[in-house]
Amino acid sequence: MSTSTTDRANVDEERRRLYNPYHDLQIPIQNLYQLPTSPEFLFQEESVAQRRSWGENLTYYTGCGYLSGAIAGAGKGFVDGVRSSEPGDTLKLRVNRVLNASGHTGRRLGNRLGVIGLLYAGLESGIVEIRGSDDIVNSVVAGLGTGALFKAASGPRSAAVAGAIGGLMVGAAVAGKQLVKRYVPI
Repeated sequence: MSTSTTDRANVDEERRRLYNPYHDLQIPIQNLYQLPTSPEFLFQEESVAQRRSWGENLTYYTGCGYLSGAIAGAGKGFVDGVRSSEPGDTLKLRVNRVLNASGHTGRRLGNRLGVIGLLYAGLESGIVEIRGSDDIVNSVVAGLGTGALFKAASGPRSAAVAGAIGGLMVGAAVAGKQLVKRYVPI
């Protein structure tokens, strides 16, 4: 671009008035995009609640458990279906085998993790209601109870081992959440 063309473009730009859609609103443009960092609530009662209600917890944990179990189970079923294919199988038969294995394993694992989420949410909400406080102990005890209840039909030894595993897993998850809150800037 030559200097005369550049000078002409600068002069044309200075003469032109930019359109400001907020001019008639009498709002300073600097304040328009300063968004609040605190959460906004539709109703004042929502700002008082520090945790989800028992029904929201039940839905959240059950849904997350089922979805994660279904995805992980479908992945494992896919691998099993691919491994079980035989050299003489047609493509249609292989695809059918993979789909059947994925659906079966995904459904089974999804249901198991959904039930575990349901038990955990119910126990945690009940413990919070009984104790009257919401702290880490409630989560760990709910994890212990969930593992024990889930494997109760397999005998007392299996229930105790599953309870210990559940308590350890929830304890590790809560500790990890606290570390992330403390050391990771969000």
